[in-house]
Amino acid sequence: MRAIVITRPGGPDTLQIQERPAPVPAEGEVLIRVKAAGVNRPDVSQRKGHYPPPPGASPDIPGLELAGIVEQCGAGCRRWKTGDAVCALVAGGGYAEFAAVPEGQCLPLPAGWSFAEAASLPETVFTVWHNVFQRGLLKRGERFLVHGGSGGIGMTAIQLAKAFGAIVYTTAGSQEKCDACLGLGADRCVNYKTEDFEQVLSPEGIDLVLDTIGGDYIPKNLRLLRADGRLVFINAIRGSKAEIDVFSLMGRRLLITGSTLRVRDTAFKSALAADIEERVWPLIETGGFRSVVYNRFPLQDAALAHELMENGPHMGKIVLLTD
Repeated sequence: MRAIVITRPGGPDTLQIQERPAPVPAEGEVLIRVKAAGVNRPDVSQRKGHYPPPPGASPDIPGLELAGIVEQCGAGCRRWKTGDAVCALVAGGGYAEFAAVPEGQCLPLPAGWSFAEAASLPETVFTVWHNVFQRGLLKRGERFLVHGGSGGIGMTAIQLAKAFGAIVYTTAGSQEKCDACLGLGADRCVNYKTEDFEQVLSPEGIDLVLDTIGGDYIPKNLRLLRADGRLVFINAIRGSKAEIDVFSLMGRRLLITGSTLRVRDTAFKSALAADIEERVWPLIETGGFRSVVYNRFPLQDAALAHELMENGPHMGKIVLLTD
């Protein structure tokens, strides 16, 4: 098979297409002929040498989500059969023509969706569902803030939070990006380059914040939270350390948590997939959630996709196509 390989830690030019043996599905796994693979910021971090894959994952082929056709079923597989169209969350190895995936981490291709659209779902939907709804316990009518609303996580969080009845706020770095967020259902988008989100949103107060920024955003997020508010971290691109007023936290009964998905075991990811299929997939199937694919690249142009991810004005997801 053809695969994109990280030849050494570094820039996008370290991504090269190579011939590799196709994986063989182990017990409980399916072999998927990959049609499309999503590109995500953790892939960029792995390429730079900052985000090593967990044990058992491909050490040098990035890619955390994909869509394609079941080519072969390993021993013990019960649900899927050859020819089924699926999308899947993987711990690595998505940038290739074939990938072996635990069957519980696969979900059916949504009706009417292309492989490129479906490949944009797993990493963001799994992350948002777990951190916003399972961990963050977002409820109907609550005020929810997600930073970086024009990215894949942000656009997913806006749509799911709105669909489940929250009041949704977000931040973005231009009026064009703010307009895109509003078009997906956000009630308000703060342009962080022209306004201070804390000053704008403090009269409202926030019940739940999903943060990928960290750094100087941390104290601002905490000051915005209402009583019994929650702050959930899934990244900290501006720094992981901050000073916290513990007495303020105690007085308002605030909860601070966070998680990383990639290192969780197959049992956890399979249970999460089952919950998503029950709660989120009907919304997707009925048109209550839409994929926002900004650009598509052939597999061999993965370096260009990474350049766009790091430096371009993209909104939504970037996808690699194997055909």
